[in-house]
Amino acid sequence: MGPVETTGQLCANPSSNNQLVILWSFTLGSLTSGELKVEFSHDGTTYYQETFGNIITGTETDTLGEHTVIASGNYRIEIPLKDNYVKISVKGTGTATNSLCKVDTIIGTV
Repeated sequence: MGPVETTGQLCANPSSNNQLVILWSFTLGSLTSGELKVEFSHDGTTYYQETFGNIITGTETDTLGEHTVIASGNYRIEIPLKDNYVKISVKGTGTATNSLCKVDTIIGTV
């Protein structure tokens, strides 16, 4: 069996909630890694992937972000929330034997 990928979507209300917490339980099994991608949309149609920035000598370079794990564990990812819709995708790289993945979300106010 090859890599496995799944995607889920949730609706948020950024006027009363400004923080997204992703709780990611992951068992590596025979996979090489697990990858989690977060995308945001204001209209539920056009999605924009989370980006990560790297600043060197006053210049920021942004790249499309994915959270990658190479060990089993329970991971907590906190992300500021400003959009109405969020899409979370997870996939495993390698063979998905004895591998497990569960994603829960919490939306709240900081």
